[in-house]
Amino acid sequence: METIYQTWAETVALFERRGFPQETYNTLDEEEYILHPGPAALPGSLWLDDHQYRHQNPWIKAGGRPEYEGIDGAVTGYVIDGDLHVGGNVLNLDYGSPSLIVLGDLKVANLVLTGTSHLLVQGNIEVETFLGNSTEQHVEVLGDLRATLAIMWDEFLPEIAGRLHGRALLPDYVDLDGCGLTVEDPTPHAGLADLLLPEVLLAAGQSPGEDLYLADAGLRYDHMIDRMVQGLPVTRGGRTVAPLEELPPRG
Repeated sequence: METIYQTWAETVALFERRGFPQETYNTLDEEEYILHPGPAALPGSLWLDDHQYRHQNPWIKAGGRPEYEGIDGAVTGYVIDGDLHVGGNVLNLDYGSPSLIVLGDLKVANLVLTGTSHLLVQGNIEVETFLGNSTEQHVEVLGDLRATLAIMWDEFLPEIAGRLHGRALLPDYVDLDGCGLTVEDPTPHAGLADLLLPEVLLAAGQSPGEDLYLADAGLRYDHMIDRMVQGLPVTRGGRTVAPLEELPPRG
């Protein structure tokens, strides 16, 4: 299905037709967006990173509109007018990256948000691992978030109108009741070792080396991110997905 470059006014008109709340889309930049006019399914993974990786995104059309003065595939964000099913992972590791707005449900293997992409979902999110740690992102889900493990660190906390079904890993200082996030953990007595593969866990007495981030929680954070970038699972029973053709530099 052909994607369409739309003005901000055209994008807002679509939001209004779909009943997408103004207080939700008001967080977006008022610029052009690429519209996928209907549900979308991607067999592989999707980078929500800066334009050097844009050619791995099947929605990019070379050239864009004249306003971009020949910039190849310049985009503020993507709007999916329906459900989005991604067979691989959705990753944002960089700053200044396009936003993703899904006017339906989002289903994806793993979702990694450590840059600045805005993610707005009108329906539910279903994912194996949900990871966010950037306070410069705005993530809002008008339905439920269903995840084997949801990692929310460094004061990152998505707005979830429904419930979080799964294990939530947050800093001790976060008051779930105070922030309005309702969590339903189907396996409250299971440890992280029951949910995650040993490759992403620190073994008893093991030094984290340079991988200090989230070490207090028992996780090898950098190794976890690298595995998801390569399309390898991190949860028990998780899927192996096709890796991206070109990987961005880390750090």
